Amino acid sequence: MSAVGVEQKVHGNEQVLGLRRIRKFSAAVIDSEKAPRIRDPTSQHWEDQQSTLSLSPDLYTPSPSLFLRSQRRVFAMVASRMFRPTSRLVSASIARPALRFRPVAVSRHYATQGGVKEMTVREALNEAMAEEMERNDKVFVLGEEVAQYNGAYKVTKGLLDRFGEKRVIDSPITESGFTGLTVGAALAGLHPVCEFMTFNFAMQAIDQIINSAAKTHYMSGGIQPCNITFRGPNGFAAGVAAQHSQDYSAWYGSIPGLKVVSPYSAEDAKGLMKAAIRDPNPVVVLENELLYGLSFPMSEEAQKDDFVIPFGKAKIERPGKDLTIVTLSRCVGQSLVAAEKLKQKYGIEAEVINLRSIKPLDVESIVKSVKKTGHMMAVESGFPSFGVGAELIALTAEYAWDYLQAPPVRVTGAEVPTPYAQKLEEMSFPTEDLIVDYAAKLLRA
Repeated sequence: MSAVGVEQKVHGNEQVLGLRRIRKFSAAVIDSEKAPRIRDPTSQHWEDQQSTLSLSPDLYTPSPSLFLRSQRRVFAMVASRMFRPTSRLVSASIARPALRFRPVAVSRHYATQGGVKEMTVREALNEAMAEEMERNDKVFVLGEEVAQYNGAYKVTKGLLDRFGEKRVIDSPITESGFTGLTVGAALAGLHPVCEFMTFNFAMQAIDQIINSAAKTHYMSGGIQPCNITFRGPNGFAAGVAAQHSQDYSAWYGSIPGLKVVSPYSAEDAKGLMKAAIRDPNPVVVLENELLYGLSFPMSEEAQKDDFVIPFGKAKIERPGKDLTIVTLSRCVGQSLVAAEKLKQKYGIEAEVINLRSIKPLDVESIVKSVKKTGHMMAVESGFPSFGVGAELIALTAEYAWDYLQAPPVRVTGAEVPTPYAQKLEEMSFPTEDLIVDYAAKLLRA
């Protein structure tokens, strides 16, 4: 046995190490001075390794034929993408509808109806960041393509021209790196807004978010705050498959030290974003890509630069007396459509509660509604296991058990990585009709 613990057997020009067979070339076959090497055999580091491992330097000399084949393979892969038929590109661009989410026209209740104007969620987020950057010189935005490209979804459009390159910063494509940078800036006293192109990519930076940002304030005995806002699209988006469709509401909602919000409307987006930037704690703002382009009425109050929505306050989007539907983000719109269908088809008046804030959670509003209706349904697009819906039902059972006339139910995404195939994808997330069916069964129980 050698120092590396494997038996060495020599068969001609081949040397076998355990189950791995490595081609060994002699000087008669390859000029060792010209052959590409992984390490320099003349270096002291190499000599130390050689003496420790008792292996020949020739074992680290790769085959030129393998090297050339790898180069050809890379070129072929690049060429196939560059020169693939135009028809494939065109068909790929039109194969899926850009948006399968139908906007909802409902009556919303504001403090005032004077001076109401329409605004998209994208515009509301942009306005919120611009107002906070005007208000506080410590606020800056950093992320991939946030500056020169105006953001992957144009949420940061115009901020570079308005505030300059020192406060709107394009980062390299390294979530772990730029998240660590922004967390460090927050610990140094600045108020960064860290944008992820999608929260699926934030998995690369989970250590910085959880172990550095969320825990430092507590571990420092309350001495060291970390004022940082993590924002970006989260959850279902049409045609982006398993690695770009996950809902992280339950992930971040389970972490002490983080505040987590998920806006639905333009007012939600502006008020919650401004609150997040002002909050001395790390806040995760989970937006939804399919909501960015939707327009909502903005009240005169919400148009003011001091408009802030406090965390932990849900909103009753539609009052009702027969059923409580608690939901968040994109599912709020679906639940409002379903509530209207329930009224038309069955005469059921469903109350729809928009959580807005996942952590802290407005348990009081949920319990108050359930006491009135006697029935509760949770609707979310995340996975069913250990999700937001599961937590909502647990809290309802804990605080409103005696008022329930039937077991609460949940409508969630499917327990499966999101498929790319369109029909399978549509079956993997809640729909208005699915919500109606579950509600009807619940009220018949």
